[in-house]
Amino acid sequence: MIVTLNDTTSAAVGNRLVSLREEGGAVALGRVLTLVILAEDEASAEAGIRSSNVASHEHPSRVLVVLPDGDAQGRAGLDAEIRVGRDAGASEVVVLRPYGGAGTRPDTLIMPLLLPDAPIVAWWVNTPPAAPSQHPIGRMAQRRITNSMHCPDPGLVMAELREQYAPGDTDLSWAGLTMWRSVLAAALDEPPMEAVTAATVTGSPYHPSIALLAGWLAERLQVPVTMEGVDGDDAISGVVLQRESGPVSLTRANGSTVAVLSRPGRPDQRVNLPQRDIENCLIEELRRLDPDPTYGDVLTRGLPLVELA
Repeated sequence: MIVTLNDTTSAAVGNRLVSLREEGGAVALGRVLTLVILAEDEASAEAGIRSSNVASHEHPSRVLVVLPDGDAQGRAGLDAEIRVGRDAGASEVVVLRPYGGAGTRPDTLIMPLLLPDAPIVAWWVNTPPAAPSQHPIGRMAQRRITNSMHCPDPGLVMAELREQYAPGDTDLSWAGLTMWRSVLAAALDEPPMEAVTAATVTGSPYHPSIALLAGWLAERLQVPVTMEGVDGDDAISGVVLQRESGPVSLTRANGSTVAVLSRPGRPDQRVNLPQRDIENCLIEELRRLDPDPTYGDVLTRGLPLVELA
């Protein structure tokens, strides 16, 4: 169900939410957090809502979608939309459309709608501010999620995020690396227990995941790591870890969902390693509401160690 409220206030939207729950017999006891989606336009807002609806089956939330301030004929105001039931997954969604200057302080717009005693997560579905932690809503949030892979210049965005990093920041391209990191770590835990002397990561030069994976290897292994860009749509196509007995490689053909793990003296092993979509990355990031120190170390200390081929 979708309820539209024109020329309204945040307090009135909150009251309407309460009445909708009373009318429908639904309660908010299952809401585990408030997810604030900051979108540049209607299309990106709808994309964010679709992803949050999928994530809501594991993380039922109150989702507040904040659009940029719109034009108006000399007056400030707020239009809003409430979505519940099948239009909101297991969450309840509020879309806020300020105009005429009402959106210059987005934090004041959402304050009456925050769930009491629940964590706040901010998610920029488009290009984020250079310093998410200094954004009015970023200051309120325990976690700040960016989406650098969907920005016009991911490399520039990642460089800005590195310069302005604060505990609680994270990026969906980092969650996309979880399976790669798990397989590589498991491979190094098997005999022979030899040190890695160098590493190479190949993949799309336009995707931030390749840089983050290379930075993770450089920061953790403290060995030279080279990043090579190759043609293809996949974020990462392969990793080679050099050891005295021979290389350990994990490679995935462009467009494939299966990677091949090769180790000296052992048969090749096929590993299910599909490229993760935004919904799965968002679900993973919402599982932890405390700062991710590993991401912080990779972003601030690992990336500067990576060499370009």
